[in-house]
Amino acid sequence: MKLLISPLDEKEAIEAFTAGADIIDVKNPIEGSLGADFPWIIKHIREITPKEVEVSCAIGDVPNLPGSIALAALGAATTGIDYIKTGLYGLRNKKDAVYLMSNVVRAVKEFDPTIKVVAAGYADADRVGSVHPLLIPEIAQEAQADLAMVDTAIKDGKNLFDFLTVDQTRNFVNKTHELGLKAALAGALKKEDLPLVYSLGTDVAGIRGAACTQGDRFQGRITREKVRELVDIVRLAEIQEKLEN
Repeated sequence: MKLLISPLDEKEAIEAFTAGADIIDVKNPIEGSLGADFPWIIKHIREITPKEVEVSCAIGDVPNLPGSIALAALGAATTGIDYIKTGLYGLRNKKDAVYLMSNVVRAVKEFDPTIKVVAAGYADADRVGSVHPLLIPEIAQEAQADLAMVDTAIKDGKNLFDFLTVDQTRNFVNKTHELGLKAALAGALKKEDLPLVYSLGTDVAGIRGAACTQGDRFQGRITREKVRELVDIVRLAEIQEKLEN
């Protein structure tokens, strides 16, 4: 399982990749769960991050504006990143979500087919009126995206498992894999959640708050000590799995 850490600037990115994060995920928490950062920050973080470490970026908790979002995705693709994440915040149904994501995928893949596109939904979709999270694997597959992700839209201390049961989350991961895609889980995950997230077969676990001082994604700062602790938890889970098999 890859550990994705979400810095908002270069200093936090250095802390994250120095401590062993697998994916540096550039975003701006002030602008939302998957808030977009400035392109020059994304580009610079890609330049300073070791080549063997992947870099991703979010393009926002997006409205139902397919043309605007496809154009934003193309802009993100020019920064040299490996993944582009789209939060389907303003999408109310599967049909609209597939249409928007299909155009995001086209914009990205026509520019660089090696960039992976992530369709992200929200475990707390009922609170914001967005498309149901358990539809995200089908949306991603039909749009020809590469990963299906579930996060939380409102960052108020509640996390992924406050809205989806363990069985529902396992079904999300399994369905995603059945459709030939990778599965990513996020949503105010704590270090204590990582062994469970790993056991579900998750491909990517996304974290910001738990990597920050005071566990605060808004006021805190990512530190290498916090990230290293998270990395060690994931690596221990990998070792235990190997021993059991």
